[in-house]
Amino acid sequence: MTRSLSRACGTSVAAATLVLLGGGTAAAHVTVEAPDAQQNGYSVATFKVPTESDTANTVALTVTIPNLKSARTEPIPGWTAKAEHNDKLEVTAITWTANPGNPGVGPDQFQRFVVALGPLPAQQSVEFEAKQTYSDGKVVDWDQPTPPDGTEPEHPAPTLSLAPAGAEGHHGSIATPAAGTEAAEGDDTARWLGGIGLALGLLGVALGLGNVIRARRS
Repeated sequence: MTRSLSRACGTSVAAATLVLLGGGTAAAHVTVEAPDAQQNGYSVATFKVPTESDTANTVALTVTIPNLKSARTEPIPGWTAKAEHNDKLEVTAITWTANPGNPGVGPDQFQRFVVALGPLPAQQSVEFEAKQTYSDGKVVDWDQPTPPDGTEPEHPAPTLSLAPAGAEGHHGSIATPAAGTEAAEGDDTARWLGGIGLALGLLGVALGLGNVIRARRS
């Protein structure tokens, strides 16, 4: 029994170690997050950019935008953002560049670049190929798609999963009439039961007073 428990604990620790190592590796990549992103909708996407170099700083980031009508960047002190457009005035790329005097993102640091964009395409996911530039001139392209077997490439493209339009559990979704009706019916039922309880209580008090008065008269 003791040996079995020891083996189980050892296996759990080993598995947890692998998960942590895997998480650390993934965390070193350029990633994008937008928990409320939906197909055909607008969302605020956050690109997280860590500096992997031990000797150079990240001084620029270019993100490819999949021809969207709108893409507005959040101001970042010390950085300048510039958007590129096609002949249809759709946004095709955004570049953030460290201003003169700003050293950029140093080793063991990361920076968040936030942009509000949309309408997002009507597909399950969208890739934002990125180009990370270092102060020593090195450029890292984050543009590799995830292969069919699910293994992670060396430089994966930041990928955002998109929920179906109007999906529940995402910001901007509207509650269905049935859910609202059930809530209203629940409130009405609670009030009705409360009224009955109050009436019964008052009736009990009246009966008690009547008994006391009869007892005194007798």
